[in-house]
Amino acid sequence: MKKNLMIFIISLLVFVNSAHAGNSAATKYPLVFVHGIFGFNDIWGIDYFYGIPQALRDEGAAVYLASLSPANSTELRGEQLRTYIQAVLAESGAEKVNIIGHSHGGPTARYVASVSPEMVASVTSIGGVNWGSKFADLMRGIVTKDSVTEALIKQGLDLLAHAVTGISEGELLPEDSLAMTDALTTPGSLIFNKKYPEGMPSSYCGQGQELASNGVYYYSWSGAQPLTHVADAVDYPLKLTSYSFDDGELNDGVVASCSAHLGRVIKDDYKMNHMDEVNQSFGLVSWFETNPVTLYRQHVQRLKLKGL
Repeated sequence: MKKNLMIFIISLLVFVNSAHAGNSAATKYPLVFVHGIFGFNDIWGIDYFYGIPQALRDEGAAVYLASLSPANSTELRGEQLRTYIQAVLAESGAEKVNIIGHSHGGPTARYVASVSPEMVASVTSIGGVNWGSKFADLMRGIVTKDSVTEALIKQGLDLLAHAVTGISEGELLPEDSLAMTDALTTPGSLIFNKKYPEGMPSSYCGQGQELASNGVYYYSWSGAQPLTHVADAVDYPLKLTSYSFDDGELNDGVVASCSAHLGRVIKDDYKMNHMDEVNQSFGLVSWFETNPVTLYRQHVQRLKLKGL
């Protein structure tokens, strides 16, 4: 009798846990992931958000990966994203989406939420270039405007972006690496923020409103450690780019922690660099920090509890 009772209890627990695992990430609205510069959906089976979409899908989430120009202005990418979301809503039957954007994907998502808030339940910016990047400032300042050097660099970066979309999407998208760089500088970001202010803190390094006046919820988090794994080759260039920031200024190698602030700031000093924030390269992240996949799972639960 005791043995049968024990078998019944164990079976019940397994059933409950399995059922929970099957729908634990099922938010009310679909999740739309937005990549940053030179980003992609997947290349040869490798996600830009490495392993994250599949992990969430396995737990019941409806996840979509937006196809956007890897190198162009925020507004152009934003219009591409807006068109993509319209297709998602038509396919899914949902009224809104939760947008999760990394790097340039942060302001891209903000654009859509500002011009079409009726389609957006929440915007989550991860390592987002919301107040500009000093690395972008440095790069834009080095090259003389309208010079031959500028034209050659633009041509090379545009070709790289075309190669990314050609491999990932099987098509070419409009690219303008100069417009991209200008958008990510501090002056370019400040101009953008005046046009699309929702969710932005009133002062640098501050907290924005979790629920903004347009009815959209805003969240952000970011890393603050450029070098996190000795076996990850990408860490070393990020360590070098981190020197473009002021001494003592926390940054992930590309974006300052304070610059990434948007809406409710979950945390801005994870032991992560800019690519760790999307679980790259190939999951080679710090052993002494919460795994990035876990952070996304936790955030999906946060959205779910908000009824989003």
